[in-house]
Amino acid sequence: MTDTPPSPALRLRIVLGGADFIGPGKAELLERIDRCGSIAAAGREMGMSYKRAWQLIGTLNAMFHEPLVDSTRGGPGGGGAVLTEAGRQVLALYRGVEADAAAAGAARLQALQALLRDIPGGK
Repeated sequence: MTDTPPSPALRLRIVLGGADFIGPGKAELLERIDRCGSIAAAGREMGMSYKRAWQLIGTLNAMFHEPLVDSTRGGPGGGGAVLTEAGRQVLALYRGVEADAAAAGAARLQALQALLRDIPGGK
């Protein structure tokens, strides 16, 4: 059996100035919040602590003119979180840049793939 080498892939981080950036982790967190309706649940799915998930959302909310996530505190009815329109727009723009970069770099990624050593057993 011949194992194929791993496929090169892009992991894009967009630096927005200073220490502000959005990358694959923050984008995934936004997507999971949108699906789960909860910052805590989204963080759990990613193996991230509750505190870390809230810190990332605080950072994202502070980076833009409008918050990306709107949350309500828990209580008898439970809390929740939703992406704002700005959050949906930032996420769509990030994913669009990712797709553009992948398309533009596809030929070079294939060239890199061809140069990778075949590693038996994937080790």
